[in-house]
This record gives sequence, structure tokens and C-alpha cells, in this order.
Amino acid sequence: MNKDCEKVVSTGESERELMSQRIVMRTGEALVEDEAGWSAAEPEVVIGELDGPVGTAIAQLMGDQAKGHSKVFALLNCDVQVRPVTVMVSKVTVNKEKYTNILMGTVQAAVANGVLDAVRAGDIPKEKANDLGIIISIWLDPSVLEAEDVDYQILFRTHREATAKAIGKAMRNEPSIDWLLENQSQVVHCFHQMAVDGNL
Repeated sequence: MNKDCEKVVSTGESERELMSQRIVMRTGEALVEDEAGWSAAEPEVVIGELDGPVGTAIAQLMGDQAKGHSKVFALLNCDVQVRPVTVMVSKVTVNKEKYTNILMGTVQAAVANGVLDAVRAGDIPKEKANDLGIIISIWLDPSVLEAEDVDYQILFRTHREATAKAIGKAMRNEPSIDWLLENQSQVVHCFHQMAVDGNL
């Protein structure tokens, strides 16, 4: 992945403002990577009240398991689920034991820690931890299966940081529509540019 894909924009919404409003649905994404391709974490999140559409979606996801795309809660470890409740869904079809073990080990722990980091940072008000739900779509690069020198601490760090970053962006509605309209012509999708340049 190309670091040029990443744009950080701030709008600023205080925890007090978040507490005073109903959060029906917020969306966000982030990209965090290290040098190795397998290190890239690019989650997409949906956040909302459990008594609204996000809660309904979480219940449906957990009750509608599909081979290769199992949905699981984010856990710090077996028997320790995080709050807000967070459902992980893989963007990649999971059909290899090693991939499953990395996804349900290093990445699951990283996501759980990233959720708590977002609460600690105030992006998710602690008082709403039992009222909100998160659905997080996970990108774990399949090249991790072929790599001989995977550093699981790096993989943990990128997924943890990307999770917290995506949640923060979602809760702050970043990027704002004003920023998008102002910068639309300057932002070029990195993979589109690679295709134009003949580098795919």
C-alpha cells in the first residue's frame, strides 16, 4: 500500500458534544502500515447505538455465520470481550489455518486494544461504552502467509493503531465534506495512479 493514500483531517467534536447526542451511525476508515506489505492495516468501521440499526446489524451478523467469513467479537484474550461490543469481519476469505490463527490471535488482540485506546482517548465516551456497538471490517494482507520474517509485534501495532484511528475519524466525521470538496482534485486514489502508470 502507498502512504500517499492516507489523509488526516480534523473537525473537532468534544466528548461532551458526543455525550449529548444520539449516535445513530458513524463511519470511518484508516490506513496504517510499516515497511513490509503484510503489515498494512486498513479497517473500515461502523459505529452506532445498540438500539438502532448498528445493533440490529451486529445481531444479524453474529447469527448469520458464513464459511470463510466468520464474525467474532474483539477480545483482549479468551473470556475478555471489550466494550463497546465490537464485531470483526474479514475482508479476505479465510481458508488457511495459519491465516485464521493470525486473524484470531494477533489481529483480534490488536483490534480489541485499539477499541480501548479510542475510549481512553475520549473518541468514544466511556459513559457510552455499553450503549454503542462497532462493526469493523478487517484487512489482513494474505501475503502474511508467504512471508518468512513476519514481526508479529509490528502487525499488532499497525492493526491496533489503525483501529483506534478509524474509530476516531468516524466519531469526528473525518474527513469533513468541506475538506473533501476543497481537496477533491488534489487527492488521487493510489491504486488508480499505479494503474495509470502501468505499475499494477
